[in-house]
Amino acid sequence: MKRRELMLLLGGAMVVAGPLSARQKAMPVIGFLSGGSPGPAAPYVAAFQQGLSETGYVEGQNLAIEYRWAEGSYDRLPALAADLVSRKVDVIVATGGIPPLLAAKNATLTIPIVFSAIGDPVAAGLVASLARPSGNITGFSDMAVALMSKRLELLSELIPHAKIIALLVNPNSPTAESFIQKAQEGARGKAVQLAILRAGIEGEIEPAFRSLMQLGAGAIVVVADPFFLLQREQLVALASRHAVPAIYPFREFAAAGGLISYGINNIAVLGQVGMYAGRILKGEKPADLPVQQPTKFELVINLRTVQALGLTVPQSILVRADEVIE
Repeated sequence: MKRRELMLLLGGAMVVAGPLSARQKAMPVIGFLSGGSPGPAAPYVAAFQQGLSETGYVEGQNLAIEYRWAEGSYDRLPALAADLVSRKVDVIVATGGIPPLLAAKNATLTIPIVFSAIGDPVAAGLVASLARPSGNITGFSDMAVALMSKRLELLSELIPHAKIIALLVNPNSPTAESFIQKAQEGARGKAVQLAILRAGIEGEIEPAFRSLMQLGAGAIVVVADPFFLLQREQLVALASRHAVPAIYPFREFAAAGGLISYGINNIAVLGQVGMYAGRILKGEKPADLPVQQPTKFELVINLRTVQALGLTVPQSILVRADEVIE
């Protein structure tokens, strides 16, 4: 073949190949931003992936996921969020409360963001309304602050002689004061004294429990916070060591040996987050996807811990339990 004919042939091939390659859509990428650590978060990631699969997306096949973990250090979140934005991900999933969401929100006004476990996103100024979030943010509320009164009620019913109840909060969380205010309202209604304990790093948890004993608290409420979820083994062990009845926000605590828990099912919520992320990848707008509130809360009781503490669970609580761990 002559050189001129060869060049014409190659040139024609390039003209044909150009439009075809331009029409090929790159694999979408989700940025998964978490304040936690990959090991403990494995069940939630699996649930998230399952939710994605229900919309037709499977990681490694037609979807890529960039994971960023703050491992309990919230000050790392802004840089992690900025990194995801620089990589031009198609959706950011912010899990584990307000700090990851705030980091994502401050990093981008255009990339869709789906959050999980935000107590009141409207009051926090994160969305315009639950029905019509507007902007680039939507997700799922855990109503954590609103449930404070119910947790105090359950604990008072289980430990009626407790005149002082401690509340463990993370001072580094932007929702700490909201938890305290709601708990104080509930305590006044039950005519009990509320003692506020603060722990924002691992080394502050044990001193907080020592303070609890010095204050003479008869029970403790652990607020819903990603940091405490990461430290659940330590929290449950300290409650056992000090023989103090405790109520926790999630089933994971009761499964680890905690006395009682009341709150949302985190696994189920992450599955829904995955479905929302998939729907956005398919073209839906975050502003058109309502912020979902939980319709079911799980009451879980660990009977082994009940017996270890020498307690008797009232029948009124037992009949309401969704799960009893024996």
